Amino acid sequence: MQMLWNANAQNKKFVASYSGGKDSSLALFKAMQMGEAIGLIVMLEEQGLKSRSHGMSLDIIHAQADAIGLPIFTASATWQSYEAQFIELLTQQKKLGAEVLVTGDIDLLGHAEWNQSVCDKSQLKLCMPLWQKNRLEIIHEFIDLGFQSVIVTVNLYLGMKVEDLGRVLTTQYVEELCARGIDPCGEAGEFHTTVIDGPIFKKALSIRKGDILYHNNYAFLPLTLEHHEI
Repeated sequence: MQMLWNANAQNKKFVASYSGGKDSSLALFKAMQMGEAIGLIVMLEEQGLKSRSHGMSLDIIHAQADAIGLPIFTASATWQSYEAQFIELLTQQKKLGAEVLVTGDIDLLGHAEWNQSVCDKSQLKLCMPLWQKNRLEIIHEFIDLGFQSVIVTVNLYLGMKVEDLGRVLTTQYVEELCARGIDPCGEAGEFHTTVIDGPIFKKALSIRKGDILYHNNYAFLPLTLEHHEI
């Protein structure tokens, strides 16, 4: 089954679980080369104001979806109700024609097994285009394709600094992260990104950086839209 996870979207209609970050954006790009995207799924915090995974504002989320040209489907959930709400969204997408769920997971087996479980319960196939790819190769491909992403969350206990917030992922910055002993994909939760341009975007997002916020060992850079039109 794991061998099929990379290519299950071939000639299929799919819905993508989208965080707005680099991995889900690259996975969406790759899946769009294989099949037909019919929508994006974004899980929100219980108040319905920010994304559950990366804490992005609804304005940024909708601007990304508009720039990509796909409808967005959301559900608000606590961590306790997350799986049930996610499965409900997948079931709705299946009724709209989706055959496959696409995610940006790379090599964390626990995540992959959870994805497969919710797909089984929703009667969808699972496609993870980045699965078992080399992490450094993934980030270089992301950059070489012309994606632009901004660091918006850093874990100050895992080698990241407040000064990393707002930086754009470039080849030189990736080299710096590696030299600092930081996984360039941030798979241990070192950092999160927001994608503002790339080959799946019809138009780049113009963003304004807000005041840095702190919570426990994390620092966050809120983003707002400066101007956005398709």
